[in-house]
Amino acid sequence: MLSSDNALPTSTAQPALAELPPLDPAHLGDMAQAAEAALLRQGESENTLRSYRSALRYWAAWFALRYRQPIALPVPEAAVVQFIVDHAQRVEPDGRLASELPPAVDQALVAGGYKGKPGSLALTTLVHRVAVLSKAHQVAGLASPCAQVRVRELLSKTRRGHAKRGALPRKKPALTREPLEALLDTCDASLAGLRDRALLLFAFASGGRRRSEVTAATVENTPRDGDGFVFTLSHSKSNQAGTERAENAKPIVGRAAHALAAWLAAARIKSGSIFRRVRRGGVVGEPLSAAAVRDIVQKRCLLAGLEPPYSAHSLRSGFVTEAARQRIPLGETMALTGHRSTASLVGYFREDIAQSRAARLLDE
Repeated sequence: MLSSDNALPTSTAQPALAELPPLDPAHLGDMAQAAEAALLRQGESENTLRSYRSALRYWAAWFALRYRQPIALPVPEAAVVQFIVDHAQRVEPDGRLASELPPAVDQALVAGGYKGKPGSLALTTLVHRVAVLSKAHQVAGLASPCAQVRVRELLSKTRRGHAKRGALPRKKPALTREPLEALLDTCDASLAGLRDRALLLFAFASGGRRRSEVTAATVENTPRDGDGFVFTLSHSKSNQAGTERAENAKPIVGRAAHALAAWLAAARIKSGSIFRRVRRGGVVGEPLSAAAVRDIVQKRCLLAGLEPPYSAHSLRSGFVTEAARQRIPLGETMALTGHRSTASLVGYFREDIAQSRAARLLDE
């Protein structure tokens, strides 16, 4: 217990303290609130913040169009239910798919840039937007309407309805060795070609790095180690607290190391971010964004003549799938990917089931 006998600094011992006004322990000042918000923002990835902003902008636009008034917290439970039935498809008795979003509202959302195309939202997008609204209430210290039994039950049954009719989210195919080699073949000896080759090999060989993790690579956290490099990934999706772990060190060796060394030498990068924009005239510019990493993968896929929908995340599933093909022990694979459970790891496995040896146990 705290005692009133605890000594407090006196104004004579600490003259500067006498000039500071005392704080109200029950009230947080404006500057402290701003600092709190800044700390919260810095603790989230840029991709997460971008998705939050997009979701909240959509909520505000939809609410204004539907209710003819600006959105304000707390949002009524009925409005959340309306949002779900507006955006989730259901099967009518005649077999048609229907939702409640009026065409005029849908068109206005598309015209305003809040939606990419008319029609119902993907189930994953709908669930994410409801979760973001719930988070907004949580941060504001308000009871979330999204946590009410009616809303949770509606979302649960909506998921089940989608699953029953086979409307499951489609996972991107894996960039295993063969398609990855096709991408690498499009990388010439230009600065952009050297960068893209180094980036693709770095992302794949270090365990299938996410876009944000690729852009986090710096000369300082990726030092030389003999003939290779060691990338220290201190913060990731599976280690958001930045806990020091042995598996934080990702080796960059072999072809990936040679490509990385060639890029660093050609770009004359001595410090800071490794992967950077290449401007006209071969000028090395600012660090790449996560979106730029996605664009590089998609551009190389087009140049290689590969059909969409490969994505930057295909490098991660490609690494897991290729490791399984080559019979790499799960422990080694997980040490590089950063997965903490085999269940999560298996979720990235994209092998063609028609080629499964397990399906041919009775064949000669």
